Amino acid sequence: MLEHIELFFKSIFIDNMVFAVFLGMCSYLAVSKKVATAVGLGAAVIFVLAVTVPLNWLLDQYLLRDGALVWLGPEYADYNLSFLSFILFIATIATMVQLVEIVVEKFSPSLYNSLGIFLPLIAVNCAILGGSLFMQSRDIQTLGLAFNYGVSSGIGWFLAILAIAAIREKIRYSNVPAPLRGLGITFIITGLMGIGFQSFGGMLTGGDDAAPVKEEQQVVNDKVSKIEKKELEKKDIEEKEISYNDAINN
Repeated sequence: MLEHIELFFKSIFIDNMVFAVFLGMCSYLAVSKKVATAVGLGAAVIFVLAVTVPLNWLLDQYLLRDGALVWLGPEYADYNLSFLSFILFIATIATMVQLVEIVVEKFSPSLYNSLGIFLPLIAVNCAILGGSLFMQSRDIQTLGLAFNYGVSSGIGWFLAILAIAAIREKIRYSNVPAPLRGLGITFIITGLMGIGFQSFGGMLTGGDDAAPVKEEQQVVNDKVSKIEKKELEKKDIEEKEISYNDAINN
């Protein structure tokens, strides 16, 4: 359970798709002029990531990685289809995006028109493919963790585009210097938000940092104890030598 909680918060705040690795920036900048549009696209990204990351995890575990085909028989244990990762991952993503596009067009034509070309372009959104590739490279162990990672990564991207959309709606009425209007001030705000999100890194590293400190302190204490023991032994030897010399002289 703790592993799920750690992965959830880490994917949202520390390894945020926008602020940490700068993936999905095209849609992030183009569809963040209005909050309503940003919410619609963000929800679509969450759904696509929540579905494609677990599906691609299954493909990776039982089809793509080295020895994954052993379930077909011992003679397939040496097969490695990892070179097909990009093709199969993108095919899975494109299928889910088409499903989302059909649903949005059917139930919310206004949102479909607002998103325009950027809805089908989710299929080539690097944040979506990045979610599956990060899942593969980080060697996520279970299907549940893969689903958790997909949802939390989508939520992280959703929070990023929602925050910048809300800010852009407000600064529209602000006195922004002419050279910075539009994408200029947007990039500056994005950088500041990225710095803010990175500050959450201490939430999940405090416990890890504390353990080495205790170990180092224990090592220091052991060394001090050994030094004190040696000094005591040396003092005892000196006292014995003095007593022996006094006995001889007497």
